[in-house]
Amino acid sequence: MFETRRIRTRVLLQVLLTVLVVPFVFPLVAMVQGSLKGAGWANYGTVLSLPLLPGFFRNSAIIAAAVIAIVLVCTMTAAFGFSKLHIRGKEFFFWLLLACLTLPGVVLLAPLFATVTRVGAYNSIWAVILPVAALQIPFTTLLARNFVDGIPNELLEAARVDGANTVRTFWYVLVPLTRPIMAAILVLVFINSWNEFLLALLFLQTPDHQTITLVPQYFVGQYNNDQTKVLAAAVLTALPVVIAYIALQRYFERGLAAGALK
Repeated sequence: MFETRRIRTRVLLQVLLTVLVVPFVFPLVAMVQGSLKGAGWANYGTVLSLPLLPGFFRNSAIIAAAVIAIVLVCTMTAAFGFSKLHIRGKEFFFWLLLACLTLPGVVLLAPLFATVTRVGAYNSIWAVILPVAALQIPFTTLLARNFVDGIPNELLEAARVDGANTVRTFWYVLVPLTRPIMAAILVLVFINSWNEFLLALLFLQTPDHQTITLVPQYFVGQYNNDQTKVLAAAVLTALPVVIAYIALQRYFERGLAAGALK
């Protein structure tokens, strides 16, 4: 076991962490440097002057907010049911849910496209919201259930003794105690939903419904391939995610650590 009080150990840990971080930081630095080549900051001005940009931001924000709401409601109710309620065959359904984690998203594109076109949701933001939310729920349910397992059953039994039904027990007892893991899930789902590209590219065809992740395609075409504008658009797309993570970093780490310990 490492003794972090020693200077030598701290130096070794610092070197190890630096080596692990460099592969992730290098592409970000290269992206920012590439976005400033040629016209420099004027590249960002060109991207910001795109008339459709505010609509792209709005659509991405709507999709992210809707996905977060759906995932939080489904995840917390599912975690409560799998962990604290007596439901016949719940372990079978839980492992069936976890089996969905083994399916890559690309495999689901064909059936998703067929389903979306059949129900008439093609070229609407719901064609992105519902699949993205569904793909998030198995993993977030796993995180939330591990956290809920650590909540003493005596608290829930005391609420029932006081006359609270299942809904009131969930809302007034479980939800306040699970705020750390809910914060972690919120950050995780926001990052994934804001950065969604493949489903948005497949299902959103008109600019009125497209998201911010599709902005770079407006600077790439048959006779135009301005990589500096593409990189500038990528930087602007990533800024909300970076800001949100920095602002909620401590809640995200606290929630994941609490879920792991529990």
